[in-house]
Amino acid sequence: MQPSHVIPYYFRADDPPEEEDITITTLITSDRFLVFDQLVTNYQGPISVTIHVSDNEETRDELLKSLNDLYNSNPYMKKYVDVHLVVDRFERQFNMWRNVAKFFARTNYVMMLDVDFHPCTNFRQKILRSPRIMKMLRTGNTALVIPAFEYANLKEGLNSSTFPTTKKDALKLIDSKRLTMFHASWKPGHGSSNYDAWHRTNVLYKVTQYQYQYEPYVIFPKNSIWCDERFVGYGANKAACLFELYLSGVSYWVLPEDFLIHQTHEYLESARKHERLFNRKLYDQFREELCFRYARNFILNDEWDTPKSRNLKEVCHKIRGFTEAINFFRESIS
Repeated sequence: MQPSHVIPYYFRADDPPEEEDITITTLITSDRFLVFDQLVTNYQGPISVTIHVSDNEETRDELLKSLNDLYNSNPYMKKYVDVHLVVDRFERQFNMWRNVAKFFARTNYVMMLDVDFHPCTNFRQKILRSPRIMKMLRTGNTALVIPAFEYANLKEGLNSSTFPTTKKDALKLIDSKRLTMFHASWKPGHGSSNYDAWHRTNVLYKVTQYQYQYEPYVIFPKNSIWCDERFVGYGANKAACLFELYLSGVSYWVLPEDFLIHQTHEYLESARKHERLFNRKLYDQFREELCFRYARNFILNDEWDTPKSRNLKEVCHKIRGFTEAINFFRESIS
């Protein structure tokens, strides 16, 4: 969707981050400035954020003034946050905005996070101080999942200062059913994280029941896939990113002591219903396209019989005719 005017580093953080660090990449609109301010203060680490600016003179000037006030009112904002603008008339280009934030991130690892989630634990320092986990990230085939929760009574999710900060306290709320898996009514979204296992263990564990609607919040190498920008609006956009990441040979591992909690807010339900219907159809076609594209590349790069293609074989064989087509292609080039 064009034309879009991208302005990188509209504000640039004063402290250049170390390459071996984790940048939160996110996107916000003007109605999410307050919760973003809270995220910055809480994380106190590198953040790369895309802000959409509607190309309308009246609203543009007002937004930029509010942004300037926000950035200069918080010392952590000036210390840690890189702000990039996308100026156009197109709403909800979520994957394009994600790509901008990731492209201009200045660390080797990024975390794709929605701004309305509150990191309750200091997972960044745990990861950076763990030789084993850092070794896994450096291989390029690992993404780390931080489980996401929400309050059963949505009013309890309004004030992040009351959220638990340890797994022990979180488990008490889970046992009392005050805290639940995020969007528990839509289990495919986060169920593959295996919350029952998370409740019981203190050891990093692998996602073994992946399915294509899975859309956790993950930390992964910046030098990886880009989100497909055909997905505009609500529905399947993040799942499409993470499906491609999985197909490319990256497996998901769940952090056993860390968690996020959703901060309650209203949704644009009328837009979500229409856009989800469109993107669901697009996602069906996209998955088939991706399976064939990555399979072809793995074969041509002599990676078909390596662990890198394992995830693809696991999910793509379900496509009717896929196995026959791939066997025919391999024979034709041998």
